[in-house]
Amino acid sequence: MRLTVTSFMTMDGVVQAPGGPEEDRRDGFDQGGWQVPYADDDMGEIIDARMAAAGAFLLGRHTYQIFAGYWPHISDDNPVARTLNGLPKYVASTTLTRPEPAWRHSTLLGPDPVAAVTELKAAEGGELQVFGSGGLVRFLLAHGLVDEFQVLVYPVVLGAGHRLFPDDGPATAFRLTGSRTTSTGVLALTYEPDGSPRYGSFLAEPEPEEQRIVR
Repeated sequence: MRLTVTSFMTMDGVVQAPGGPEEDRRDGFDQGGWQVPYADDDMGEIIDARMAAAGAFLLGRHTYQIFAGYWPHISDDNPVARTLNGLPKYVASTTLTRPEPAWRHSTLLGPDPVAAVTELKAAEGGELQVFGSGGLVRFLLAHGLVDEFQVLVYPVVLGAGHRLFPDDGPATAFRLTGSRTTSTGVLALTYEPDGSPRYGSFLAEPEPEEQRIVR
């Protein structure tokens, strides 16, 4: 399975609590729900396309608990609920002994997450999709396990909140493979990892003194 990541992000890199005020109040965060005012049909199409490609989901503990507290209670008439409730879900956690709260088709990864994810990726059947799960995303990127990264950049700056990329994260280059702008100004960017960053300089190298004299 191809491992894909979808992240909802503000212009200043915040990914905390996009869906509601009570979603994630860690560290006193009180600006949850910043994603909601920008919902439109374009965003619905983007998410529906993501769901249609899913074969299974890989979630960090915190995102799993948020999802498991909500989606099982939504009717499967909702296509997102039908996909999330019906497909396998794998939980990466160092603190849980079993997925909690209980959610059908949920499995806790073993003690070696790199080996477990590598084994899942070797299976057939759609995409292995990651939503939210900032800590897990950073881990997957650091171990070269991400095949595609979709970041949805919202036209808002919060100035506080958990950011996806830490100051001490691994340096990584990406190659743009797709882009779309929604009617509310959300920029959907799709990237594939492209090795390490390359560096250069726009400053011309000064000529050696002896060459300037000859000329």
